[in-house]
Amino acid sequence: MESAVNIPTEVKTPEKLPVIETNNLGKFYRTGFWMNQKIESLKNCTLTVYQGETFGLLGQNGAGKTTLLKTLLGIVCPTSGSGVLLGQPIGDRVIKEKIGYLPENPYFYEYLTGWEFLEFVAGLFQIPTSIQRQRIPELLDLVGLSKSTAIRKQLRQYSKGMLQRVGMAQTLINDPELVFLDEPMSGLDPMGRYQIREIIISLKKQGKTIFFNSHVLSDVEKICDRIAILAQGELICIGTLDEVLGTNESYYVKGKSGNLKILKQWIPDLEFEHNFWQ
Repeated sequence: MESAVNIPTEVKTPEKLPVIETNNLGKFYRTGFWMNQKIESLKNCTLTVYQGETFGLLGQNGAGKTTLLKTLLGIVCPTSGSGVLLGQPIGDRVIKEKIGYLPENPYFYEYLTGWEFLEFVAGLFQIPTSIQRQRIPELLDLVGLSKSTAIRKQLRQYSKGMLQRVGMAQTLINDPELVFLDEPMSGLDPMGRYQIREIIISLKKQGKTIFFNSHVLSDVEKICDRIAILAQGELICIGTLDEVLGTNESYYVKGKSGNLKILKQWIPDLEFEHNFWQ
């Protein structure tokens, strides 16, 4: 069963500048022995994220969340449509120094200490050593990792939660304007999820624009200004939580699959339009 609460249309807010804009963004892959089969990962995705906004993208595993995020980052080239990040076309190298990115499964050099790893990442951004000495302790304090642990312990000795904190620190090493987080709370225990959530709230207070993926509603409902729901590569609704989930006990549901006989038993006012039931 597929469901949607609101049709994904947006009204632009004139007071805020758009940081992310996509227009009918699409991506498909060819597969099969003769490469004659087409799998659509994204279908006509149109959305806008504004400056200083925390935007959550919800969807089941395999819905296309990571594909959309990687397309916005320029890691994956779109098959159709267009997009703009920070006023530049997606994939433009000029904006990469203004972006922070935490993958779902980040790779760490396990024989480096946390401090050495952050120095390495800072070097990739060509951040001067004098600024690194100031920036790294500030980030360790932000993510709740002690300086002594970061200096002495190799990353292979870190727990999952500690590695995620190091990952958050490297995401912010260049003081980005726009932060992308792909399932930042994945695999963490309740305390770890709470700590990462607090870090995101802290970034929000700093005025950072945050775009993050999750398949858990509770991860985003206390953080996000707006959310979008992605299903089978298609954005089915965009809005605030109240707009998407509603504030009463009445819901609008639309889909094109399921057992119609059973649906009619539970939905007396079932209607059909353009191959969809609603």
